[in-house]
Amino acid sequence: MKTLIFRGAKLAYDIEGKGFPVVLVHGFCADSQIWEDFKQDLLEERYRVITIDLPGFGSSDVVPNVSIDYYAQAILAVLEEKNLSDVIVIGHSMGGYTALALAALAADRLKGIGLFHSHPYADSDEKKAARYKQIEFINKHGHPLYVKQLVPKLFPPPYGQTNPFDLDKIIHRAARYPAEGIIEGLKAMASRPDYSAVLKNFLKPVLFIVGEEDEAVPKEASEQQLALPARSSIHVLEKIGHMGMIESRRKTQLMVRQFVTYCLE
Repeated sequence: MKTLIFRGAKLAYDIEGKGFPVVLVHGFCADSQIWEDFKQDLLEERYRVITIDLPGFGSSDVVPNVSIDYYAQAILAVLEEKNLSDVIVIGHSMGGYTALALAALAADRLKGIGLFHSHPYADSDEKKAARYKQIEFINKHGHPLYVKQLVPKLFPPPYGQTNPFDLDKIIHRAARYPAEGIIEGLKAMASRPDYSAVLKNFLKPVLFIVGEEDEAVPKEASEQQLALPARSSIHVLEKIGHMGMIESRRKTQLMVRQFVTYCLE
């Protein structure tokens, strides 16, 4: 992976292919490797695919007191480093929050954004409390046990039972991250603002990929957000949870590819 120093910390990213730039942003307890199989379809279509390890995950340094806005600024630093504008940013889960923060910072650089199992709303008080309980659990029991319990909840039970290797691969990789990176990610999500106004005022196309059985994104939030943007492409995946890029790779690849075409029309 390539690296740059952003505000004194190492930021790792990868860039492959030639053509229109598409940025894929991973979610919580993941890194750019989560897109490894998924991005091949875009590369074959001759897009330039940029993947980034958000601070504290993958090969990027942990940053204390990080925020979703900081994650977005890190992505912007990569775009500026490579002199990229008019990009499409697709964010999964926490990466979707980051894509919205980037839209707030630099909408002029974007041709469109995608919320892949994500939403624009701030955490409820109950959700914030749950995140801080998770931090207490990590401090007491360690992050390997935490991710071992977390990852299966991201998939519908039938998928996890028939595809244990997919879950084990994510668990094994996430267990190698610094505990501090995971804790900072939880804090960043708990303290993030409501981005619904950003989504409503974003005049370029927005992609929504929603998992019908996604327990990580509240159903009410998934439904409410769909009416916010002026231009959108909406896909609801039956029998899919929070990890559509793995559970339904071919379908979601096609959705992203069609969305890129839509944005360029």
